[in-house]
Amino acid sequence: MTEHHLHDFIAGAFGGAAGLVVGHPFDTTKVQLQIHHTGGTLDAIKHIYKFGWVQGLFRGLSWPVLSYGVVNSVFFGVYGNTLKFLEKDRIKRRSSYLNVYLAGCVGGAAQIAFVIPIDYIKVVLQSQIPHDLAHSKPNLTKIYKGPIDCAAAIIKERGIVGMYKGGVAMAVREIPSYGIYCLTYEVLNAKMHENKLTDSKGIVASLLAGGLAGSLTWLSIIPVDVIKSRYQADCNGKYKGLLDCTYKCYQEGGIRIFYRGCLITCARAFLVNAVTFLAYSHTLKYLETNTVNMNGYLSPNEL
Repeated sequence: MTEHHLHDFIAGAFGGAAGLVVGHPFDTTKVQLQIHHTGGTLDAIKHIYKFGWVQGLFRGLSWPVLSYGVVNSVFFGVYGNTLKFLEKDRIKRRSSYLNVYLAGCVGGAAQIAFVIPIDYIKVVLQSQIPHDLAHSKPNLTKIYKGPIDCAAAIIKERGIVGMYKGGVAMAVREIPSYGIYCLTYEVLNAKMHENKLTDSKGIVASLLAGGLAGSLTWLSIIPVDVIKSRYQADCNGKYKGLLDCTYKCYQEGGIRIFYRGCLITCARAFLVNAVTFLAYSHTLKYLETNTVNMNGYLSPNEL
């Protein structure tokens, strides 16, 4: 693999880690809203904050922050290189939207094996913030000290396969959504540049296009995410499977339950993906410029 093929992997790692830290408190709130009965978003945030920054808003962060850099590196690396493979004309600066969508789907599929166990452990840890402070301990049958303790317990009880609980829902959520995600970003980013709605460095376009792409994509998959979160957080065998989880969720709250946490999810998605795409695109530009300066040629890596 040549140097310029590694640029997408490196830039993806930086972008993913930056976005994750910004969005984790929103993600914790989202999981709490999806799993527990609350009075609403503000009620959930106030409740989580009672446990402080580390055990509350940023609970479960250590696991994904160490691993999502790898996940996003894989996604953006595979996405960028798939786009290069599909685009035979290396001189052309803008890729076709069909190729962008296909490359996004391939990138989403490539990182699925890494992201399922990471997401599973994160959801379990976030779900164990007690909602009823007065009766929290009796209601929780399993309380994990952290990601390592959680992973060890799951593997001991169910083996490595147990780490992939909710994998089908994750695949349904991840693969097509990443195609939509990349396509939406490219369309919005291109339109903003065409209509001169950004600054000379493209920072405004990266922020807005990335944020809107994230929010719109999550809006389209939020029902699947609710089912996945509730199924993964079930440590007591309440749900027999994803279909049983879907049926019982519907019985519990009708269609509305599948959009629980939608507002906080879209807000989180905007911030996370605005930062992710900004960090990714500008790290990529820096790496390409560095390649030009060191080797005296223009890197063909045009995203």
